[in-house]
Amino acid sequence: MKKNPNNISLPSLRIFRVLLALLLAAVGSGVQAQDANSLRARHAALKDRLANNQFQRPLFLESAQSASDLRGDVFAVVEHPFSTVKKALQSVDHWCDILILHLNIKRCRAIRSPGTSRLSLALGKKYDQPPEDAFKLEFAYRVAVAAADYLQVRISADEGPLGTRNYRLHLQAVPVDARHSFIHMSYSYGYGLAARVAMKAYLGTIGREKVGFSIVNRLPDGRPVYIRNVLGLVERNAMRYYLAIDAYLGAYALPATEQVERRLQTWYASTERYATQLHEMQRSEYLEMKRKEIRRQRAE
Repeated sequence: MKKNPNNISLPSLRIFRVLLALLLAAVGSGVQAQDANSLRARHAALKDRLANNQFQRPLFLESAQSASDLRGDVFAVVEHPFSTVKKALQSVDHWCDILILHLNIKRCRAIRSPGTSRLSLALGKKYDQPPEDAFKLEFAYRVAVAAADYLQVRISADEGPLGTRNYRLHLQAVPVDARHSFIHMSYSYGYGLAARVAMKAYLGTIGREKVGFSIVNRLPDGRPVYIRNVLGLVERNAMRYYLAIDAYLGAYALPATEQVERRLQTWYASTERYATQLHEMQRSEYLEMKRKEIRRQRAE
């Protein structure tokens, strides 16, 4: 019987490899089931908040800040079967159609290569701006799980503008029933000194009056007092990204020639439902800017 240099028989090596593969598969399956079960448990725990909230839709948003990280999480029930959600949100190409709806995304390219996929973004101002003048950000794209009853997509970049880092946009979804799915979208990034200085300048000037969604107090007449500063900032962006996902899902079943316009109209109308937090420009300005950006993106 032939042996390898370490005096381990080849049949023994084959058996070891098979056992190792089975062990890794079992571990992966266990982690997947745990993630799916955790998401289902979160849906059950949020049942009351999804039914009664300031959003007037089954949606819950929360934010958190550590010494060097910001994170916003959106949990929502969407009126789409899980099969549709899974098909729509697991393709890297579809995510460019989603992300371009955001005011600050000037261009998005899906790049495929053997064994990996990437999203190349140009992040700019909240007005018409050539992508060449915007900040380039490269995201790794990975469908971590695409099972019959669970989807997990992970989009990440190590570096961002102004010293920001560890950008993460993660999405999970599970079925609720035959017509509904439960989605969790997490948006986060880290920041250093340069980003902290830039955020402080922004929040002290043009961002001074801007608020987020979390209600931290109420005035004597009952009006809500919304969170401000960096948590308000991350909540606004998390909501914008979630509403882009929702707009994409809402137009997914339409003929291809109608999808882009429906997505644009839906995204703007959805943000205007929360104008206190999200209003930045008039409908005509947004539509003109985004139509131009999408035309330019398709022509490249």
